[in-house]
Amino acid sequence: MKKSVLNPLMVAFSFVALSLFFLHSPVQAKDMKGWEEGSEYNELYEAGEVERFKVKVKEVIEVVPMPGMAKGVGLIVYDPDFDADYTVHICPLAYKTTDTLGIKEGDKIKLRGFFTEIDGKEVIMASKVKYRNKVLKVRLTSDGKPFWTMAPGELNKELMAAE
Repeated sequence: MKKSVLNPLMVAFSFVALSLFFLHSPVQAKDMKGWEEGSEYNELYEAGEVERFKVKVKEVIEVVPMPGMAKGVGLIVYDPDFDADYTVHICPLAYKTTDTLGIKEGDKIKLRGFFTEIDGKEVIMASKVKYRNKVLKVRLTSDGKPFWTMAPGELNKELMAAE
């Protein structure tokens, strides 16, 4: 009876193929329901209509942008130009958490995002936040593609460009 021995080259090839598959898959997480590219929520974002805001962070919060969506990270900000508070949607919790976001209450930030209305409430869908000499990008400027939907190689390229 002959023993079956796996060819080391075949094992190495399988490992490389599986690695490439996972390296080129979008960021995957347990619960990103509603945050996917092409979702009803992301279809609201209009990259050509992005505005700039200079605001102060009042609170870092968890948000559920639309019914049935997974939780995300958000901000309550004060805009002195309009003497108004706004809710800002940053990203799903699967991408960043309130602890890993890096933005704190009291921070004065420069915010780029799309101003829209969801369920009768005015909100800002963030694309870029500058705070304490740091930059947090969460969407492409060109088309609004969310960073949390990008393949790791594409995401790494964008994050390196933000530094």
